Parts: sequence; C-alpha cells; structure tokens
Amino acid sequence: MPITSVTTDTEAYTLTVVADFTVPVRRLWDAYVDPRQIERFWGPPEYPSTFTRHDAVAGGVSNYIMTGPGGDRSCGYWEWESVDAPHSFAVRDGFANDDGTPNTEFPTVRMEFAFTESALGSRLTTVSRFGSLEALEQLKAMGMEEGMRAAMGQIDAVVEDLRSFAAGRETEVQLLGETQARVSRIIRGSVEQVWQAHVDPSLLQRWQLGPDGWSMPVCEYGAGVGQRLRTEWQNDESGERFGFAGVVVESAAPHRLVTTERMISPQDPEGSGSPETLNEMTLVPVDGGTLFAYVITYPDATVREAVLATGMAEGMETGYQRLEQVVLAG
Repeated sequence: MPITSVTTDTEAYTLTVVADFTVPVRRLWDAYVDPRQIERFWGPPEYPSTFTRHDAVAGGVSNYIMTGPGGDRSCGYWEWESVDAPHSFAVRDGFANDDGTPNTEFPTVRMEFAFTESALGSRLTTVSRFGSLEALEQLKAMGMEEGMRAAMGQIDAVVEDLRSFAAGRETEVQLLGETQARVSRIIRGSVEQVWQAHVDPSLLQRWQLGPDGWSMPVCEYGAGVGQRLRTEWQNDESGERFGFAGVVVESAAPHRLVTTERMISPQDPEGSGSPETLNEMTLVPVDGGTLFAYVITYPDATVREAVLATGMAEGMETGYQRLEQVVLAG
C-alpha cells in the first residue's frame, strides 16, 4: 500500500494524502496524464473508471465514468487549473450528470497534486481543498477517504507495468462504452511537432498515406474553428480513390483538436450517404515523446464495428511509423 499518511484539517478544510512509490517522478507523472493508465486506478477496484476525455493541460477538461459491478454509474469531471510538468498540477474535481454536465447537488473539490523525488523514488502529495467544513464532512461521509485509499492502492501495479505504455508500442484501440473508441500511441516527437504534422497539409501529404502505392492528391486542412476539411487518397496504379470530409468544431493548439468526419468517394463527393463521426485528438507530453489519444464517437456500435474491421488501426500504425521515420526524424 503506497499511502503513508492521511491528514484532515477541519480549520483549513483540507484532506492531505501522502503516498510513496519506488519509481522515478516522471514515471508516476505519466501514469496520471495518460488516460489508459489513470483509468486503471482512478476509482476503487470495484468501480473502475473510463476516461472519455483527459486533456492534462491548463484550461483543459477531463471526463470520466466509474461503473459498478451492477452496472451503476458515477460520473465526474476535472477542470485543469494549472500544470507544471512533471512536478505538479491542480484540478477542480466534481460530480457530473450522465451527459457530462456538472452535478451541482454535490460540492466540488480543488485537488492539488505535487510530485517530488524521495529516497525510495518518488512521493505524491495530494491536497483536497473543500469550500466549507460541511462540504468536507459530506464527502468524507460518502467514503471519499476510503475510496482514495482503495484507488491509490492500485497505482503500484500500473507504474511497474512500463512495457504496456512505453514508446515503441504500436497503435492500440480501446472500446469506450457503446459508441466510442480510443486510439493511442506514443509518437517520438514534441507536442508542437506532432500537432503541426496533423494540421499542416504539406506534412500530412508526406506521412498520412496508408499502404505503399497510395498518394494524397487532395489535402485541405487546418486548425481554425469552422474550417472545412477534405483529404483524398488515390491508388496510383489503379486510380481507385476515396477520402474524408469534415469541419473543425474545436481547437486549442497544440493540445486538442476536434473535428467531424464523413467518408467521401467519386460517387458520393460530399459524403451524404456516409455516417458522421466526431473525432477528438489530444496531445500530451510523456516520457519518450508525445501521447496521441484519439477518441472517435460513432453513430452506433454497428458502425464502430464495421469501421474497426477495415483494419483502421493497422493503417494508422503504418502512417505513424512513416511520420516518425520520414517527417520527424528529418
């Protein structure tokens, strides 16, 4: 059990938890900013969490759902107030309704996380600041302290499992709920480099090509909200052609880009007969490069299954290998 002390200050309205780990600070930090890792310990073992958004940048937002053994759900959110990687971050943590909006029936808590080196490796000090003594007592009565102890007891297993999250692993896909999928990969490059590679048409045409023998003759791209997007691929031998069209709906360079997307073809140049997806890209600096997290929301589970069955992950991996070898290495 990593927790070494839990202190309640009823005058300052704080709950302070200190935990020690036998890994470097950077390894512990990465476990908190990577949605694949934090959802393995943010919540008691019987209430595992799923993060559908995790920005890990000042001004960003995280959304998570804890699901109990009977299928009951508890939703929450973070509003990221400050980030000083890999030393500290502060968030406003609150309960949420099923649609992700704040549940104002419960108090919010300002949580401050401080990561420091220690004789063992690293120490994490978490200070939860409540707006009043009543709020502190209410959340403690709801089992907040016991939940934190149970949740943090799972961190050791996550941080020891470096291989599952290290740079060099291929693109992976995780299903989130009934209609979403998250694509993740660590790309060897800075956040700024990876961002530019995803929004600059001249760079996209160098790496986002799929299998050998294909080119991208049309690439209209950018990061301005409201900008229309269009990419078209062509098999240079057969002339076969397809592509995607959409629009930018949210942009916060160089960390987050949200777009819509429909598949287009010569027979359906506007994609009117194709289902639309919402694609949320988040870039976070981690050990080894930049964590690329791409959450895709499909109209339904059937469409999700059909798209994933096309070999989407394998195609994306081919592209990201080319990005590292051709664009970023150069």
